[in-house]
Amino acid sequence: MSVKGSCHCGAIQFEVETAPTELTDCNCSFCSRRGNLVAYYQPSSFKLLTARDRVSTYQWGDYMGTHHHCSICGCGAFSQFPDFSSGEADYDHPRVAINVRLLENFDLAPLPVVHLNGRDDW
Repeated sequence: MSVKGSCHCGAIQFEVETAPTELTDCNCSFCSRRGNLVAYYQPSSFKLLTARDRVSTYQWGDYMGTHHHCSICGCGAFSQFPDFSSGEADYDHPRVAINVRLLENFDLAPLPVVHLNGRDDW
């Protein structure tokens, strides 16, 4: 069952094929300041439902990741990264990290949360 999400003003809308089963809370400088709580998806499972030109992009540091947000209301919607599950950047298997706080009619409370030490491990 697909799940839809949107920024506060609705300018950015997206959909993922399935509801998240696990959440990630990262303490890196960017995620902690942004208040992100994310779920990871394969790019083929993520669909941007609005025009790409409605989405603003931010990159910093080593420019491995792209962080996408709404230029109107400011909500961080999703990010794109190489897969780091092996401990190394795997550019052949990118992942999309959605901000699960933007999902419509979705209860986050029962899902397990993985705490990622991005502050020290990056």
